[in-house]
This record gives sequence, C-alpha cells and structure tokens, in this order.
Amino acid sequence: MTLEDFSEAIATNNRPKRQIGMLTIFRLGLFNLGLGLMAVLTLAVLNRVMISELGIPATITGGILATSLFVSPARVGFGQLSDNKPILGKHRTNYVLLGTAILGLAVFLAVQVIWQLGAVVETSGGWQWNSQTIGWSALLGLIMAIYGLGVSCSSTPFTTLLVDITEESRRSKLVAIVWSMLMVGIVIGGVTGSIVFKKIEVAGISAGNIPLETLQPPINSVFSFVPFLVLALALIATWGVEKKYSRFSSGIQSDRDDSISLNRALQILSTSRQTGIFFTFLSLLTISLFMQEAVLEPYGGEVFGMSIGQTTQLNSYWGMGILLGYSFTGFLIIPALGKKLTTKIGCILVALCFGLIIAAGFTQQPKMLQLAVLLFGITAGITTVGGISLMLDLTAAKTAGTFIGAWGLAQAMSRGLATFFGGVILDIGKGMFDVPLIAYSLVFAIQAAVMVLAIVILDSVDVQEFKDNTSKALSTVMEGDLDG
Repeated sequence: MTLEDFSEAIATNNRPKRQIGMLTIFRLGLFNLGLGLMAVLTLAVLNRVMISELGIPATITGGILATSLFVSPARVGFGQLSDNKPILGKHRTNYVLLGTAILGLAVFLAVQVIWQLGAVVETSGGWQWNSQTIGWSALLGLIMAIYGLGVSCSSTPFTTLLVDITEESRRSKLVAIVWSMLMVGIVIGGVTGSIVFKKIEVAGISAGNIPLETLQPPINSVFSFVPFLVLALALIATWGVEKKYSRFSSGIQSDRDDSISLNRALQILSTSRQTGIFFTFLSLLTISLFMQEAVLEPYGGEVFGMSIGQTTQLNSYWGMGILLGYSFTGFLIIPALGKKLTTKIGCILVALCFGLIIAAGFTQQPKMLQLAVLLFGITAGITTVGGISLMLDLTAAKTAGTFIGAWGLAQAMSRGLATFFGGVILDIGKGMFDVPLIAYSLVFAIQAAVMVLAIVILDSVDVQEFKDNTSKALSTVMEGDLDG
C-alpha cells in the first residue's frame, strides 16, 4: 500500500459517518429476532421432546445440546478474522450471512438424527447404553457443534458491527432495542410452538406418552421452514448497513501488512486485569441465568402437569418479561442509575426470582409458574441490558472483533456449562429425592447462589481502568508491529 493510498484510507475513515436512525436499528434487530426463533427450537422444544417424550436422560440431553456452546472458543477466531479478513469486501456482513446459513442447515439435520435416536430408545423399551445410542448421540453432538460454529460465525461479527456503527453514548438504547428483538423472536417462537402442538393436545395424548409418528410431522414442518426464515431476516437486517454506517477502519486494516495478528490481539486481551474480572463476572452471570434452560419445560411438565404447548409457551412469558425489562432499562434505568448499578440491582432481583419459581412449585398452579417466569424475565432483562452495555464499553475499537469474541466466548461457554450442569444437577436431585419438585428446586437454588457470587465479582469491575490499560497495550502492540 503506497503512502498516498494510506493517506486516502485515513481520510475516508475520518469522514463523519451518518448517525444510525431508529428504523435501521429496528431492522438490525431482525437478525436477533431470527436467533430468538432458533433458540426456542433448539433449547426449548428439543430438550422437552428429548427428555419428556423420548425418554433420553437429562444429562445426555443437556450434554448434547451444550455441545453447540462448547465450540465457542471459535468466537475469538471469528472476531479476529472479521477484523482482518473481509469476505467479498465486507468485514462483518458476509460472516453473519455465512454463519446463519450453516446454523440453519445444522439444526434441520439435528432433528432428523433425534428421530433416529428416539426410535432406538423406543425399540429398546427405554434408554440403554449400546452401540446405536452411542453412535446416534455422537453424531447429534457433532451436528450441534457445527450449529455452534454457525452461531459463532454469525453472532460475533454481528455484535461487533454494533460497536462499529455507534458511539458509546448511544449504545444502551441500541442494546435495548436490538436485544428486545431477540426476545420478540422467543415470544413468537413460543406462541408458534404452542399453536403447532395444539394438534397433539386435541388428539388427547398426554405428555410423556406421545408416539414418534405423532411428534414428527408438526416438528418437521417447523424445522423445515424456520431456517429459511432466519436467513432471510439476517439478509434484510444487515443489507447496506456496514457500508453506510460503519466507523471501522476497514480501508487501513484490511490492506496493511501490519494488521494486528491473533497472537497480538490476545496479548491486548490479557493486558488489563479488568478483562479477567469482567470475563469471570460474565461467566457467572450467564451460568446463573441459563442453568434452568434445559429443565424449565420438563419442570412444567412433571411438577405442574403442563402439556408441550403450555411449557413451550413459558418462553413467551419469559420473553415478554425480558422485553419489559429491556424497555425500561435502556431508556430509563441506565440513564438514571448508570450501567454498573443497574446491572447489580438486576442481579439481586434475579436471585430473588429463583425463590419465586421454587415457591410456585409448591402450589402446582401453572398460572403461578407463568407469573414467576414473567417476573424472572423482567429482572433478567434489566440484568442483560446492563451487562451488555458494560460489555460494549469494555471493548477496544481497534480490536473490537477480538474483544467481542472474548465476551462471546465467556457467554457461550458458560451457557454450555449451565445447560449441561442443569441436566446433571437435575439427575442428581432425582437420584437423591423421590419428589420431583425438590430435584428441580435444587437447580434453581444453585442458580441463585451463583448469582450472588456474580454480584461480588461485579463490584471489582472498573471501566476506566480497562480503557487506560488497554489503550497503553494497543499502542505498544502497534509500535511493535510497525518496528517488526
């Protein structure tokens, strides 16, 4: 690259970019809406079907579904790639679309393997360890890992794009809207799932006794259509946004020979102790919020006697609660209290809500569970917007992809551990106690304890210290790259 070209690139990137409008922000949210739909499919419908209807142990189910999250170290790599290796001239957009196509295909294939595994369990008269169950479980785990790579490839560059197109002062509102759309997707997915499974309820077949031939047609129809819908939403969401609004210095970083390597980027990540502190906080927060993900629907089925449609709809109550939490937090609570205090209050309220979910079990009234899940959603919304706003502040612009990849790694690995350990703790609880309510309550009580630990770690988070240390580290690395 000549000095003239280099100067021109700097001039181009120094030109003020247009401020992103509300319509574009809502359009960006369509990508998260699609991910919300997919989340209901993979972690709400499938885990309920596998545990309650096909008789696959919760530990096996949780472990298989969590495989998609255990490949999350790839997020750091995808983040760094999107910083330095554009696809067809786009640093973020085409990674988003490629990843979305991969995850859509993987989730469709996963359902077909689940039917094969279910057929083996049905033929054997229950779960047994044999070559067939091991083989189908391993294949399903591999497909879910590919699904996880697709999510990493799409969501990390997408979140990085949000950093590229906004200033720090506007991010809390952007986060509130874009992540609200994620919950809209979950709500729509929950309602849609409830409608689809109405046919099963009308047939008068009780939960836990639904044969494969009855389950397959409605579930196959959903999993055949939604992946195409999600890809279409991703395309609409990102069309033209990067070119028009991105402040990322693509002209310089993509063409220079001294762009920051992955090793150098990891050096920057490890320089500030705040990176480690926030990584720990984010991990604990995620574990606490999502440990119930693989057990909430079975909880509704076993303790409350709810149908598949009713337990799937729990996601709608949770999603509506989060939408309320997002709305108040991004526009009212954070501007009044600040990001850190808002996050802390949200964490305290979430811990209390786990107590409400346990208490609802003693009433065995579905409406009490629905109310508890709604309140849990509201408090989780407050916590999530506060936490994500802090996360985006703890991101260095020059290596945004790598930092977002690191935070994504913390969230995804922790969510994978949460999903897996939720199933393990449930199975341990069932082995220790004859009453299902006590077994499920053990999961929720541990979630509350983990959230209290997250609150303790949050007190040590300091955004200004992070910015000071990372700025110095970035200067040092850039000087080393230029000198080398």
